[in-house]
Amino acid sequence: MYLVKTPKWIQDFFPGYIWSIPGKEKCIFLTFDDGPIPEVTPWVLKTLKMYDARASFFCVGDNVRKHPLIYQSVQDAGHAIGNHTFNHLNGWASSAADYLQNVRKCAGVVNSNLFRPPYGKIKPKQAAELQKNYRIIMWDTLSGDFDPKISADKCLKNVIDTARSGSIIVFHDSLKAFEKLKFVLPKVLAHFTEKGYRFEALHLHDME
Repeated sequence: MYLVKTPKWIQDFFPGYIWSIPGKEKCIFLTFDDGPIPEVTPWVLKTLKMYDARASFFCVGDNVRKHPLIYQSVQDAGHAIGNHTFNHLNGWASSAADYLQNVRKCAGVVNSNLFRPPYGKIKPKQAAELQKNYRIIMWDTLSGDFDPKISADKCLKNVIDTARSGSIIVFHDSLKAFEKLKFVLPKVLAHFTEKGYRFEALHLHDME
């Protein structure tokens, strides 16, 4: 069970997290979780380049360790990067000590002050500690590309129907999501470009 559109009451309940970038007119923030991997990330980079789009990639440290050249290519293309733990840990199922250690391990290969908790699951104590060094990036639109129970058309509809100016949208550069992503991402880029939107990477100065 997950929510495609994060309700305002949830966003208000966790005001220390970044859910969207208010005031960014005709601008959308695409984010990609769980990479980089050779099977998917280069395709994402090529597709974004076709629309002169910038995005933000929340990287699993172990994937960066395995695929450093792909990770470098993400940065070389002008995209933002973020820490997504070293082993894609579920914060609700991890002690604070183990979780923070895993984030630090990822920081050894991912130099960023942006952090997204895998599954969006993080305990208050973990968050409080991480907020000393990171902005915690959540989202207001979840594509559902990871969900085997929905069609690619439904995934596209999730984004088209709910994304607005300033929205942070979650996709995944993962094998599990790739079939849907191949269908959805070009259509999302085309749809919002036609409506005059631009696609930007996340930067700290937008979150002040």
